[in-house]
Amino acid sequence: MVQTASHPAGAANSSSATPSVSIPPGSVGIVQPQIIQFDEPLQLTSGQTLPQYQLAVETYGTLNEDRSNAVLICHALNASHHVAGISADNPRDVGWWDNMVGPGKAVDTDRFFVIGVNNLGSCFGSTGPASINPATGKPWGAAFPVLTVEDWVRAQARVADYFGIDCFAAVMGGSLGGMQALSWSITCPDRLRHCVVIASTPRLSAQNIGFNEVARRAIINDPQFHGGDYYEHGVVPAHGLSVARMIGHITYLSDETMAERFGRQQREPGQGGSYHYGYDVEFEVESYLRYQGEKFSRYFDANTYLLITRALDYFDPARSYDGDLARAMEPAGADFLLVSFTTDWRFPPERSREIVRALLKNKSPVTYAEIDAPHGHDAFLLEDSRYHAIVQGYFDRIATSLGLRERSHTTGVLA
Repeated sequence: MVQTASHPAGAANSSSATPSVSIPPGSVGIVQPQIIQFDEPLQLTSGQTLPQYQLAVETYGTLNEDRSNAVLICHALNASHHVAGISADNPRDVGWWDNMVGPGKAVDTDRFFVIGVNNLGSCFGSTGPASINPATGKPWGAAFPVLTVEDWVRAQARVADYFGIDCFAAVMGGSLGGMQALSWSITCPDRLRHCVVIASTPRLSAQNIGFNEVARRAIINDPQFHGGDYYEHGVVPAHGLSVARMIGHITYLSDETMAERFGRQQREPGQGGSYHYGYDVEFEVESYLRYQGEKFSRYFDANTYLLITRALDYFDPARSYDGDLARAMEPAGADFLLVSFTTDWRFPPERSREIVRALLKNKSPVTYAEIDAPHGHDAFLLEDSRYHAIVQGYFDRIATSLGLRERSHTTGVLA
């Protein structure tokens, strides 16, 4: 396997702060991604083969001598390798899980070497539909292979090989990232000691598949989609992608959060508080969703959205075992932490409990926490003291088992 990177293997790719950027306490600082090139073909679940590819990666902390302190963070649908810290290219671009990962934080980069990988098919530096197909010299577009969660795990395992990591201290993710962590425990059971699955599910419900399909139809039916080859036309199916994001965003929030944030408030009520009786933006929630959709359409790729939502649909490790999740998870040898949130109706607590029951049936070590939080599915991204304390406590146990240095739980300073 021929591999090249813009930074040396095993080195953290966070850089020193510049005087113009204020680095908050607990931040890993200013970070730059590294690009790792893989020239060995990757066999995909679909039967297709990706002849070569690159993955964008960020690392935080220092890999210890025996390479036992590595933690892989798997991202959700619209996130990336930029897990923590401040982007060197944009000081306002803070990592999507910066409140979780950093010095003294729940996943403490003073003790752990944390890796974030942008998944294949994504649009943030890894090979995807907008990349050049070496066979044609043109963007892959609609010809890019359909991917599965298992394909991402195989690609991530090659990243581990690149850094010389035989076994992760933990593989961790929320939502779709949690699916990847779960898949790691089954497909690569000897390569992780702990599996941390947050706000996730062993498979999508029919309702969830339905939401994904409506979002995909919005994109595919956009006149600018051009069968997925819109790159050649120099256009973007922005309207369809915007609607898709609006649909998805509704499912990430709880009814309680939406009611508290927007209620039935109108932007500009008519005289006496009356309605305008039209179809332009009138309610605050409409304005918010349109803003989120339009912003999303400016930075995300439509083909990537199609690929990732289909990978969500396909994930079902129990499918080959007549729906028996316990049988599907028999290979898993890791210890598990699962966390769910009471108001998450996208991936409700019952789905996490289903995983817990399967693990208990297999007598696998498992810790489960159900957090009473009002924020819906997005709660896994937010800073809830109870949630973060559970994760921190679990990673403290991992650190102790590995003989890593202790820290002060009040200050985060290493003892």
